[in-house]
Amino acid sequence: MSGGDWRLTRSPSGRLQLETAAGEVHDGVVAVRAFPVSAPGEAVALVDAAGRELVWIGTLSTLPDAGRRMVEEALAEREFLPEIRRLAAISRTTAPSVWSVETDRGATRFVLRGEEDVRRLGGGRLLVTDESGIHYLIRDEAALDRHSRRLLEHFL
Repeated sequence: MSGGDWRLTRSPSGRLQLETAAGEVHDGVVAVRAFPVSAPGEAVALVDAAGRELVWIGTLSTLPDAGRRMVEEALAEREFLPEIRRLAAISRTTAPSVWSVETDRGATRFVLRGEEDVRRLGGGRLLVTDESGIHYLIRDEAALDRHSRRLLEHFL
């Protein structure tokens, strides 16, 4: 995949490699979103193993299809942000509480330490953080079923 003055490939071991126009090859490149929730298709950096920025991609859609897919695969390998689709049950209406939810990655349970761990992000989006620091996204509060919204309102 080419970005004009750089080229992104996979090494035989499957790691990302970035080759600059000057011929420098960086192995173990990682793709990082600057705004993973609010602007997932924009502001992506390709960084080296030490975390130094090598390439800045303003908008993923400007990349050729093959390159965009490669960067998106790299992002998916690194990111873990399950999306809550339904709240099945909450152990109690005050924190700490055990939440049983259905996500885009399957059903799970987690402990919510406090109401401050449910944050509004704007546009109907919410970010829920469990006691282990794992973030869960509710993409659109209004799109949740009635039961889920009723459970959630105790924490907002």
